[in-house]
Amino acid sequence: MTTSLKQLREHGQSPWIDYIAREFVRGGELDRLVEQGIAGLTSNPTIFQQAISEGTAYDEQLREVMQQTDDPREVFLALASTDVREACDRLRPVLDEGGSATHDGWVSLEVDPDLAHDAASTAREAKRLHELVGRPNLFVKIPGTEEGLDAIEETIAAGIPVNVTLLFSLQRHRGAAGAYLRGLRRLRDGGGDLGKVASVASFFVSRVDTEADRQLDEIGGHDELKGKLAIANAKLAYQTYLELFSGSDWEQLAAAGASPQRCLWASTSTKNPAYRDVLYVEELIGEHTVNTMPPATVEAFLDHGRVADTLTQDVDEAHRTLEQFAAAGVDYEQVVATLEREGVDKFAKSFRDLIDGVDSKRAQLVAA
Repeated sequence: MTTSLKQLREHGQSPWIDYIAREFVRGGELDRLVEQGIAGLTSNPTIFQQAISEGTAYDEQLREVMQQTDDPREVFLALASTDVREACDRLRPVLDEGGSATHDGWVSLEVDPDLAHDAASTAREAKRLHELVGRPNLFVKIPGTEEGLDAIEETIAAGIPVNVTLLFSLQRHRGAAGAYLRGLRRLRDGGGDLGKVASVASFFVSRVDTEADRQLDEIGGHDELKGKLAIANAKLAYQTYLELFSGSDWEQLAAAGASPQRCLWASTSTKNPAYRDVLYVEELIGEHTVNTMPPATVEAFLDHGRVADTLTQDVDEAHRTLEQFAAAGVDYEQVVATLEREGVDKFAKSFRDLIDGVDSKRAQLVAA
């Protein structure tokens, strides 16, 4: 049966789901969505916080892990790695079907966001997570902060696939691509297998409109610009992708087995109820890209999503949109810097809340 998700794949875009929970993986819901066209999965500390804190699905394993460690961070990793490992196994046929790292079947697990500004510690943790999960279709998520770029290069050079997360700015996205390319060259020069490593650049979308619209409200007027910056920003990021992953230098890496670092559109749920609920899916459809959607957006797109090649349309207008925001008094660099800082802080807080929740549940089970 043809679905709108499968139609996305026919247009060269991979629909992934931004969600994980034990019941979701084991209860058949992930398998159902794979049948309808979902081809990968992403997770973050907020998602795990919600999954582990609700219900009793993790209690049995939690009791077992408690016999080995009482460190709440290690307890969390034991629980999360189990979910991620099982999701990798569910999605492994999708990877094998593609026959190449350029295709799908990937599952993402994030390094501790508290390490976002510590390159060496991030790289060490990425290696540990890669070994802990032990699956070839694991993406280790590394925040694309300035310090994170060095960690990305080191991790790719070690042959570990990376999902670069929390990208908001065109400059930082270009930096993430550069880090990936440097890592590939080091891996090649060291005799590594470029065909086993891959990367996506998670470029966040809806939050850009949320912050830009807020600034427009402070300035007053310019309502015609609302809901425009995020899509323009993403379209220009795709132009960076087309530029960097072409030409003779890239062709040499590709000939050695490398795959390009695809743009992954993240934060694609619509925050403003005045906007179409599948806006950030319909307006960013293009070849060799990924869109990771929360469950509600997946279901909305299955119900009424429209599929057309939109990502390369109106690129000149996207440039003009950034100019119009500048003329209106919205500082693009301030918008994206604010979003990066808040994004890291939000995930770090969710991770700390998650650890506190694991520790609290552990205490409850001990007292029971």
